[in-house]
Amino acid sequence: MDNKQVRRALLSVTDKTGLVDFARQLAGLNVELISTGGTAHTLRDAGLTVRDVSDLTGFPEMLDGRVKTLHPKVHGGILHLRDSIEHLAAVAEHDIEPIDMVVVNLYAFEETARKPGVSFGELVENIDIGGPSMLRSAAKNFEDVAVVTAPADYEAIATEMVANHGALSFETRWRLAREAFTVTAGYDSAISRTFNKIAAETKTGSPPAGGSAFPPTLLIAYSKQADLRYGENPHQAAALYGDGSGAGVAGAQQLQGKELSYNNLVDLDAAWELVQEFDQPAVAIIKHSNPAGVAIAASVVEAYQKALATDPVSAFGSVIGVNREVDEALAEEMAKLFVEAIAAPSFQDAAKTKLSAKRNLRLLVVKQAAPGKVVKQVSGGLLLQDEDDEDVVAAELKVVTVRPPTPEETESLRFAWRVAKHVKSNAIVYARNGQTIGVGAGQMSRVDAAKFGAMKAVLPLANSVAASDAFFPFPDGLEAVAAAGATAVIQPGGSVRDQEVIDAANRLGLAMVFTGMRHFLH
Repeated sequence: MDNKQVRRALLSVTDKTGLVDFARQLAGLNVELISTGGTAHTLRDAGLTVRDVSDLTGFPEMLDGRVKTLHPKVHGGILHLRDSIEHLAAVAEHDIEPIDMVVVNLYAFEETARKPGVSFGELVENIDIGGPSMLRSAAKNFEDVAVVTAPADYEAIATEMVANHGALSFETRWRLAREAFTVTAGYDSAISRTFNKIAAETKTGSPPAGGSAFPPTLLIAYSKQADLRYGENPHQAAALYGDGSGAGVAGAQQLQGKELSYNNLVDLDAAWELVQEFDQPAVAIIKHSNPAGVAIAASVVEAYQKALATDPVSAFGSVIGVNREVDEALAEEMAKLFVEAIAAPSFQDAAKTKLSAKRNLRLLVVKQAAPGKVVKQVSGGLLLQDEDDEDVVAAELKVVTVRPPTPEETESLRFAWRVAKHVKSNAIVYARNGQTIGVGAGQMSRVDAAKFGAMKAVLPLANSVAASDAFFPFPDGLEAVAAAGATAVIQPGGSVRDQEVIDAANRLGLAMVFTGMRHFLH
């Protein structure tokens, strides 16, 4: 359990970042270098002396490179216990040389799986076999062997070896072993997730008859992006993890500003996902994960001005999502308000200059992530569901009242419906001409959501429309919407009292449409 000398290292890597410098440092400490294929070529091209694995094993690389290191002389050299008389006798009998360090990173399976149109055959050929086997062997025998999986570790390892005359401490070997098992677990999880998805999908993307789109065992493997200052509250520790795609808020590039908080990230995700609902320039102003204002317009600056007008008081200290590049005009308007963070696909140089005066303001460049599953923790387990990415087109709306909505009302209804999907239930959203007018969020009763949304309204509610994320169970909620000034309503329908609600809408002169789907957000 003390320092262990490294005399022989096996190097076989896909990611060759920093490889040559690290190998040169090992060679300078009189460590013999053993390698395979492309890694050996890279090292030799750099002028380093390298011994081929085939020389060690007595067998050539074979089966198109599928078999290189799967050999007793490799795994015996890694796995034998240096303080076991029986192990030492066995390796001596079979002329197995000790391997004291394994430097391996794996075929880029996840990167391959993300390639558009990747073939099944290419996926299969990018499943690494020898690499994970060596990592597991070395990690299992960490008391005698060092296992290195990340180029980011090279410098620290080389520095320690120089200080210890070519040896590594128990603490370092134990840390590296834990990292290696994390790598192999994540790698296997990625393969399992990808193959389960392929097995569950038909040509239409639907699960086969009698099957399920959800795997029997849920494997989740994400890499830590950053430790956060704290969680929802200062007494809670927190960290951000990403899926490696570089997309979404977790993969965003932060251009400026102080460290992001847990709550910033939650709100930024809400803002970003909401503005992705719209093809037109859109802005969403989010406070505590609910929209304080949302708007679409011919330009992002006009959309921002409309969104801000919904509730300028609540917008103070908000985060903002934009679905277009932030230009100088928009930046100039945003700079007038105290904002925590802004998420957008890009920022013009002039906009960055304009916002740079606000040193604490976080600017995030975000790429849209592919649709996926939504995970929520409950005590003792997890819930897994599809993303709520459904919408209705105008032709699918079912008019249930005597008066149909006008074309203008229909457009406003569809806008309000998309916003309502991103408002905590129970939710009522008042809107007009691509602008939210009032948002009733997170109420325990739907009639209270209707009243609260109206109470929050700064702009006139007359001739607005209203969206309800679920059906009205009684006419009272609808009556509250009408009393506030709405002239048309969009809701899922499906209540046992639908006819009472429809009769109330007709009595009040409202146009009402059913969507046939609800948008609860818990």
